Amino acid sequence: MTYRHLRVEPSDDGFVVTVTLDRPDQMNAMNTAMGEDLLACFDGFHRDSLVRAVVLTGAGDRAFCAGGDLKERNEMTDEAWRAQHAIFEQAAFRVLKTPVPVIAAVEGFALAGGCELAVLSDFVVASETAVFGVPETTLGIFPGIGGTQLLPRILGAPLAKELIFTGRRMKADEAKAAGLVNHLVPRGQARAKAFEIAETIARNGPFAVRQAKKAIAYGLETDLDTAMVLAIEAYNATVVTEDRLEGVRAFNEKRRAQFKGR
Repeated sequence: MTYRHLRVEPSDDGFVVTVTLDRPDQMNAMNTAMGEDLLACFDGFHRDSLVRAVVLTGAGDRAFCAGGDLKERNEMTDEAWRAQHAIFEQAAFRVLKTPVPVIAAVEGFALAGGCELAVLSDFVVASETAVFGVPETTLGIFPGIGGTQLLPRILGAPLAKELIFTGRRMKADEAKAAGLVNHLVPRGQARAKAFEIAETIARNGPFAVRQAKKAIAYGLETDLDTAMVLAIEAYNATVVTEDRLEGVRAFNEKRRAQFKGR
């Protein structure tokens, strides 16, 4: 598929796909066309059985994504604004619910909707240049694609409230200490590190990884007893796969398993 403001690049085996927000001159700010691209791209991952991990990043080194394109929004009517945001909402849900791991690779600014896109991913790899923030309230706007729900779950409510209420920015070292960032790397290395991790994930049993992601996601939203039942169901679904048999054979034969995703 051809995209207007995304570059979508599969690895040689197709197991890892790098999705690059591609408006570097606008700091990869999301306009309507990019929102439509994200929706179509991540909707495709819900039906693609080959892909095992996704790296989400931004073009250039100035920004992962600076949020919504306020120049495009400047002359929008309320109706047009709501119509655009409906596209962003749907795209955000597709990213959040992607069945395979999504790793955000952040260089430079991840602000407003850009910060939200990063935390919609499963985890974040950031360079020392990264700056995170949700400054929407400073403009009389609201973090509209999950920031008010995801940041408290990741950071805890008090710090998330401070960031959202004040709009202050968080530099990479503070974000790492707070648990927003999994890996902090030198300038220019975020994409390479995220891809390295994605390749590690892609070597594992793809059905098992998908089941693990689903069990974690649903388990976090329910009580522990119910979550344990969900985890056992995910385990039992994995036991009957060919990949489970291959994994055990490979262990006993002292070789790397060759998983097929079935």
